[in-house]
Amino acid sequence: MFSKLYSSLPGWSKNRYALSVLIFTIWMLFFDQNDLFSLYKMRRELNQIEHDKAFYQDQIEKSQKDLSNLLNDPKKLEKFAREKYLMKKEDEEIFVIVVEE
Repeated sequence: MFSKLYSSLPGWSKNRYALSVLIFTIWMLFFDQNDLFSLYKMRRELNQIEHDKAFYQDQIEKSQKDLSNLLNDPKKLEKFAREKYLMKKEDEEIFVIVVEE
């Protein structure tokens, strides 16, 4: 019975090396820790991180440019302090208007 089953198999499946390579390939593609699905997920995450990195580098450049402008121009520094931190001179009054949505 076993010989009938063995003789009905295709020739490539009788070769133990081909069978070993096939099993190894299936294992690496689907069952290993670094299978295709994990690689795809990690590649997508890497692309997202690279995108975020570029965004934050642009933000850092803009912040450094704004900082150098504030440190070099006293009028811009005064305007920034008044708008952002509601600072005022001694003889001034500030009215803050809150718009409800």
